[in-house]
Amino acid sequence: MTEEVEPAERLESPPGDSREQQEAEREMVAALASQLGVALAPRRVEFGSDVRVELDAASDDLSVLVEAWAHQGPVKGAQRYKVLTDAFKLAFVGRELGGTRRLILLLSDDQAAQKFAGGWAAAALRQSGVEIVVVDLDQETRQRVRAAQARQYR
Repeated sequence: MTEEVEPAERLESPPGDSREQQEAEREMVAALASQLGVALAPRRVEFGSDVRVELDAASDDLSVLVEAWAHQGPVKGAQRYKVLTDAFKLAFVGRELGGTRRLILLLSDDQAAQKFAGGWAAAALRQSGVEIVVVDLDQETRQRVRAAQARQYR
């Protein structure tokens, strides 16, 4: 006997899909590029044959290195470590390349940035030469990111 199965409900986006954040991060990088007056694009930096680092954005001459995070609102525990991992990546690439580099953690929400404004994390960021820059996103983009975050929350 064959059991009838209801057709699966089609989701607009899978629960873990991060498309909205990726789109917002591209907008953030474009805003930063405009603010700095320098072209920024995703870059892969290679060190030897076995070490490759993907950056959200960098200038052509690698004088500006950027990791972007589009999160809106308060930062939860594990999210903080994701951002600190991005900062560690920037510090590593900056050290390996040598010379003077601008290392930017790019955020789009003051509330999210607050989590990195004090305590040991802020001191470590400063000591590593990583700065936090906050750019504005339009209200529609912010709402799309918030909706994605709510969908992704488990």
